[in-house]
Amino acid sequence: MKAILLAGGKGTRLRPLTVHTPKPIVPILGRPFLYYQIDLLRQVPEIDEVILSLNYQPRRIEEIFGEGEGLGLRLRYVVEPVPLGTGGAVRYAGDSLTDSVVVFNGDVLTQVDLGAVLRLHRERKAKATIVLTPVENPRAYGLVETDADGNVSRFLEKPGDSEITCNTINAGIYVLEPETFERIPKDTAWSIERSFFPSLIERGETFVAFVHDGYWIDIGTPAKYLQVHRDIMDGRFIAPPFDTIGAGAAFVSPEAKIDPGVDLQRPCFIDEGVVIKAGARVLPYSVIGRQTHVEESAVIDGSIIWPNGRIGTEAVVRGALLGRNCHIGRNAAIETPVVLGDKTVITDYSRL
Repeated sequence: MKAILLAGGKGTRLRPLTVHTPKPIVPILGRPFLYYQIDLLRQVPEIDEVILSLNYQPRRIEEIFGEGEGLGLRLRYVVEPVPLGTGGAVRYAGDSLTDSVVVFNGDVLTQVDLGAVLRLHRERKAKATIVLTPVENPRAYGLVETDADGNVSRFLEKPGDSEITCNTINAGIYVLEPETFERIPKDTAWSIERSFFPSLIERGETFVAFVHDGYWIDIGTPAKYLQVHRDIMDGRFIAPPFDTIGAGAAFVSPEAKIDPGVDLQRPCFIDEGVVIKAGARVLPYSVIGRQTHVEESAVIDGSIIWPNGRIGTEAVVRGALLGRNCHIGRNAAIETPVVLGDKTVITDYSRL
């Protein structure tokens, strides 16, 4: 059985972090995001190959994952000649498939029971099964309506108050039958959500919903990207290293060098090669990437710093996202939510 990961987007909502780093490999606690999705797919033993549907900087992704050595399943890369949308990408990547296929959007992190989703799909002999997740604020999303038997009946795009009849949204995870792919035009930008799924409803085909009421997040915005780190550290999403050291703990790599007199408050994550000088403060929910240097009396508060950064003496970084090789000067202060791209330099005594 195959799975398709739709990982061809440019990650525009996370820019400038994704200018040089495709979204599938943005680090979460030092680990490329795509690993978390592969971990979930590995829970279904019959999935033996994952097809990565790519378009943006595909070589950067292939350099990290190769052919899946050590992952327990094969990886195959399919690079779209032009962006084809979610539907077009599925047709392009899955054109030769004959068995049911699991499809994942490339920015979804969840702990859904994929085995249960597959069982429902087969029990109902469905042409398609969609995973839905409930949300607290239905006004902010396109909603998916189902009938009493769990059949998908309608898609509502950003409904008004009087139109809200449910609180379930598309979670970006599907099981599809390849025989339906013929209705997707070849080599054409096409939407699985706006065109393919409505065609199933219009034709009266068996299209069922699996409602997942557990953890689910779209990591594609700076706020959500920050949140997923907090969720892992708090134990709301179970992932290394906090799955073994415990929620709310401080992870400090054995290869990090922390001077005496550093105020290290949990939870936090300090990666290998990090150097933190005396008098510095690392406050809760801070993530400091590999080989980053934090100088004397600097303050890192609830921020994520990618590898090879340098935080100057008495600098303050609060609630920020810093790309690779960023340099924050002496006594500089980032006091509001800020996203800095790779190699950004903030000069001494600056204020953001």
